[in-house]
Amino acid sequence: MNEFPQKDRITRFYAAFRELDGAAMQAAYAADAEFSDEVFTLRGREEIGAMWRMLCSAVQDKGRADWKLEFSGIDCDDEVGVAHWEPTYRFSATGRIVHNIIDAEFAFDRDGLIRKHRDRFDFWRWSRQALGLPGALLGWSPLLRNKVRAQAAANLARYRARG
Repeated sequence: MNEFPQKDRITRFYAAFRELDGAAMQAAYAADAEFSDEVFTLRGREEIGAMWRMLCSAVQDKGRADWKLEFSGIDCDDEVGVAHWEPTYRFSATGRIVHNIIDAEFAFDRDGLIRKHRDRFDFWRWSRQALGLPGALLGWSPLLRNKVRAQAAANLARYRARG
């Protein structure tokens, strides 16, 4: 058994993602958790969980054969943690294969649940893979980033509305 159970929590979190189990991922978060990355800024276990379930569902529906997730570098203490993860998937909007490289930072509540989760990745690199020429030409710009954020927020709202 690890000295810090948070390390096990993060390992189980990514193992659940590898298996596309969004509900198990959601269970790792505190009720008032915060999540942010280059696309999403979310608050609360329900909203964050909906994002993971939506992403898992998209892979299950349209890209299971292309799905791969590797994770490493998990290190945690009672309060904070880090991890490195690399998903490979088919981006549903364009059908293009993406290999993203992500570094995660976590903060935990006193019950060991994720209170804050910040993922960092190179948006321009992602946009070149996911969007092709438009991503290569405009992936560095706030215009494209804001468009991707707006589309992702609309997709999540539609997904949540379906219940």
